[in-house]
Amino acid sequence: MSTTDIDTEEVRGPFAWFHTLGRNGKRAFVGAFGGFGLDAYDFQVLPLGLFAITAYFGITQGQAGLLNTVTLVVSALGGAIAGIFADRIGRVRTLMITVITYAVFTVLCGFATSYETLLVFRALQGLGFGGEWAAGAILVAEYCKPQYRGRTVAFIQSSWAVGWGLSVIVYTVVFSFLPQDIAWRVLFWTGAIPAVLVFYIRRNVKDAPKAETALKSSPRKGNFKAVFAGKLGRTTLFAALLATGVQGGYYTLASWVPTFLKTERGLSVVGTGGYLALLITGAFAGYVTGGYLTDRLGRKRTFTLFAVLSAILLVLFTQIPAGANWLILLVTFPLGFTSSAIFSGFGAFLAELYPTELRGTGQGFTYNFGRAVGAFFPALVGFLAESTGVGGAMIVGAIAYGIAVLALLGLPETKGAVLT
Repeated sequence: MSTTDIDTEEVRGPFAWFHTLGRNGKRAFVGAFGGFGLDAYDFQVLPLGLFAITAYFGITQGQAGLLNTVTLVVSALGGAIAGIFADRIGRVRTLMITVITYAVFTVLCGFATSYETLLVFRALQGLGFGGEWAAGAILVAEYCKPQYRGRTVAFIQSSWAVGWGLSVIVYTVVFSFLPQDIAWRVLFWTGAIPAVLVFYIRRNVKDAPKAETALKSSPRKGNFKAVFAGKLGRTTLFAALLATGVQGGYYTLASWVPTFLKTERGLSVVGTGGYLALLITGAFAGYVTGGYLTDRLGRKRTFTLFAVLSAILLVLFTQIPAGANWLILLVTFPLGFTSSAIFSGFGAFLAELYPTELRGTGQGFTYNFGRAVGAFFPALVGFLAESTGVGGAMIVGAIAYGIAVLALLGLPETKGAVLT
């Protein structure tokens, strides 16, 4: 038996999902895990430095929220383009292009001389940010055994918490030792780290055999119109709506929690870092646990469970009375858990909804359409915060989770599906 073809029946234990990937699948896993984790790192440096950036350029909270929104809106374009590229030039080559793109423009953000310049660089960073997940998640999903696909791709999703955690550590160190006027720039400059990963991907990672075959032989590979035709059109509509709700809720949290903790809870840099560490620990546990649940309970039940819990916990987190920060501490871990666990099923679910020759296009569009529309939730928080405060405005995130639950009514259950 070769190291690339392992019989599922011969592998047992909690890490059978990893062993059954085979040699090439494991290498693909490492590349996709690193790519998405560093994607998270480069995204999170903005929310972490947002307080300092707002003060440096003298902008309003609405303008600050727009920095995140433009990233996510442009990421929809990046995701759609990367999805088509993944179907036409391959998953691995697309992955490398997206990593280089988000790394370069993150670094350039640190050289911005005005708010407008920063807005442009951040928008261009969104091209790579949106495309990376589409290529990496599909790459790994196509190596997975059907019964392990949910948890395997969920572990890729868990790398977001790793990248987020790394960004908080760097943020805490940089802002503790440097004046905030230069600290936010240094934070962006550290976004060059992901470029190193490209060397590993280029030398070690290959597309799955079925994807390579489709790349060479299918006449409709990367056909954007095809994902809106016939039954696939309905699937694309509701999958995009699901992605909108889940990401609208999540990006409300990711974009505004650091500012909320500083401005309305009066926490220092170190204090904010402590709360974020708890939120991120919960996120990592949620990603991993959600992956196992999506294989056991099914994709739709898992999405519904965590959407409802996330909405409830978001309301509790933001509405706890002033002076009761210890209560926020109690809610922080479970909020991080549920708001991240809901993402665990995305990679497997979207991959199972589309055939191989259209998988990149369908998954890239739906997930990143959700990012683009969901991006307006953080912007809405920024504008509402002028009158209601950040905590009150963040309630719109709970509404987003309600949209996700409604979208599931139009989608099929795909647990155990064999990729076609």
